[in-house]
Amino acid sequence: MPSKKESDNRPKVENSKIFEWKSPGRPFRKRAKQYFLTALLMMLLVEIILFLFSEYLLMAVVLALVFVAFALSSVPPKEFYYKMSNEGIQIEDAFFLWKELYDFYFIKKDNVETIRIRTEAYLPGELTITFNPEDREKIQKFLVEYLSFREYVKPSFTDKAGDWLSKNFPLEEN
Repeated sequence: MPSKKESDNRPKVENSKIFEWKSPGRPFRKRAKQYFLTALLMMLLVEIILFLFSEYLLMAVVLALVFVAFALSSVPPKEFYYKMSNEGIQIEDAFFLWKELYDFYFIKKDNVETIRIRTEAYLPGELTITFNPEDREKIQKFLVEYLSFREYVKPSFTDKAGDWLSKNFPLEEN
């Protein structure tokens, strides 16, 4: 245990609050009945095909995925507390140091502005943070001091496939 004199000689590191806000935990758009009905009909078609091939475990996986999609589409997200400081980013109780983060970019999904911050670790891989669009410049100016900014990030195969499916097989009219 350091003595009183030794503890006084340690450099004082200040965790200054630079920027903090509250916003929804994920982008959310209220869905119409048509979305749920179309998704349910597509699920029934897939379930019938899987039943004909005796793929019972896969049938359960499809049911679980549709349940999750319905739950996320019907329950609005709670408000999260975000804080950026000179040490890193805090999202509720989780804290990410700057050395754990790689780069960032902005993307608009369902008419909601989000920051995507890629992580060095495989999991979580990417942090999605919603924010007030009026604060975009202020957030970008702050983040550029610690992370690389990407104007454009090449969409992955999953992103391309999802966009293609939503464009060619819409679950509701826009």
